[in-house]
Amino acid sequence: MLRTKFTELFHVKYPIMQGGMQHLGVPKLAAAVSNAGGLGTINITIYPQLDHFRKALQEMNALTDKPYAVNISLVPDLDMGEKIREYIQICREEKVQIIETAGRNPADIVPDIKAAGMKLIHKCTGVKFAKKAESFGADAVTLAGYEVAGHPGMDEVGSFVLINSVSRAVTIPVLAAGGIADGRGLAAALALGAQGVVIGTRFVASEECIIHRNFKDAIVASAESDTITCQRSIKNMARYLKNETSIKVLELERQGATLEELMPLISGTNSKECYVSGNLQGCVFAAGQSMGLISCVKTAKEIVDDMVHEAQEVLSGLNGMNQ
Repeated sequence: MLRTKFTELFHVKYPIMQGGMQHLGVPKLAAAVSNAGGLGTINITIYPQLDHFRKALQEMNALTDKPYAVNISLVPDLDMGEKIREYIQICREEKVQIIETAGRNPADIVPDIKAAGMKLIHKCTGVKFAKKAESFGADAVTLAGYEVAGHPGMDEVGSFVLINSVSRAVTIPVLAAGGIADGRGLAAALALGAQGVVIGTRFVASEECIIHRNFKDAIVASAESDTITCQRSIKNMARYLKNETSIKVLELERQGATLEELMPLISGTNSKECYVSGNLQGCVFAAGQSMGLISCVKTAKEIVDDMVHEAQEVLSGLNGMNQ
């Protein structure tokens, strides 16, 4: 068993958390990850109606008795105002134990989270942000390196350096995200000072993920060089699979396109439709450089078990080198 400060504080068996994954962080996948010994996550952006969100939590509670997290994205185009507090209240009523926040500083809702007896993980992209999260009461931070799917930091610093620096700068557990898809990555993150890892792309290529098989097959067929970063011009950089749409977004940015002109291509609504239909070229698809490490689609349990087994072998081998 891999015991860390993260597993002890959050009461999970293994130091592996599933990323929030907009449109994909639903009970079927999250419960499978939690039941496998990791920390599953569901995403509130999937449930704009509060009653649907409550039903999702009730489904989670029916599928697993293990801890799981709820991801709350605090970004301008998803600003829900006071409705965020209603989501937190529902989490409290349905016995959610962990909230993960991402985007802007969540300090204004931290009192609500703490009053509900929930632990807080905050996603960030650098030392100064991690220190700030610790100061406002986060119990752990997710550290997103440049390799990560979705939104890496604008400073473009890779996971290897960030894990090392942030884990030295804060006392709360650091979870490493970006470029990790197997046990070697997990062992490396632990060696650099992380207390766990957050996995996104590897869990997209799982049997339980609800995305169309075309996207899973694309992950398996892709190399680490098959991603592209866009949206620098609108201060919301994102890493996507290199396809017709992401290439077009980058071209439009070079031509000075505005956010309004980019939205038809980068909107979550467009991606969600393609995730269902299987239109691989018709949307931006968040995918990390870890695609180059993924060779097949597996169940969530197989992914977690394989990661843990390989990490234990690596760590045992390293210990042997010190004898």
